[in-house]
Amino acid sequence: MFGFVTANMQELTQEQKARYGAVYCGICKRIRSQSSQLARMSLSYDMTFLALLLMSLYEPEETGGDRACLLHPIKKSPWIDNEYIRYSADMNVALAYYSCLDDWKDDHSLSGRAMASILKPHFTKIQERYPRQCGTICRCIDELAALEKENCSNPDLPAACFGQLMAEILVCKEDFWAGHLRELGMALGRFIYLADAMVDYGSDQRKHKYNPFLAMGTGEDWQRWEEYLILTLGKTTESFEKLPLVQDKPLLDNILYSGVWTNFRKEAGGNT
Repeated sequence: MFGFVTANMQELTQEQKARYGAVYCGICKRIRSQSSQLARMSLSYDMTFLALLLMSLYEPEETGGDRACLLHPIKKSPWIDNEYIRYSADMNVALAYYSCLDDWKDDHSLSGRAMASILKPHFTKIQERYPRQCGTICRCIDELAALEKENCSNPDLPAACFGQLMAEILVCKEDFWAGHLRELGMALGRFIYLADAMVDYGSDQRKHKYNPFLAMGTGEDWQRWEEYLILTLGKTTESFEKLPLVQDKPLLDNILYSGVWTNFRKEAGGNT
């Protein structure tokens, strides 16, 4: 369900590309140290948005450097580290664990089963560190499974469920900004779910898998569905603009105002 909340690289300056890459590499480095080398295979660029958002909001002290790694052994890559990089690394692994379980349950994916086995002990430790977030992920995944089983024809219900999941992930700690971050996460999660459902419509139809737009029984209606996305992303950016973000704000703007649409239209192909 991820892959949409990433930057439009063509519109970034070289400095912004370097910053974006350093945050990504920092998360990757932390997944290795906090979980394992193999767990780095689960890394998603979407978590770079999470780290940048929290870093911009709280402006923590940063450390960093550059080094070659197993994935990029030739050229040294710059990296950044701080508490929100570390948090994003843990949330990446937690989400990846449930995503792999979902792949195994839905498609009997052997690779999903294998990766879930690799990630399970790391998830257990992350669950101890972040019981609220992991508990919400577990609950929402179960609720989504129940909605899929009953072939729910109201897209708002599963979208809201995934929104709740994202809302808790965006809240690293309970403080003054928690309510604002939950509002942003709810809207962003809804967008991700609906965008994913649109992109997967044809594949789900062929494979006879659950899709809320298929369950509606109205046939393909891309214009109507895209209106859902526009409204949902509008609520996302409205919540986003309430936050006092200065550091990396242009990079975050690129992701929410350009990157998500660029990635969506790329995945949707000629349907939009």
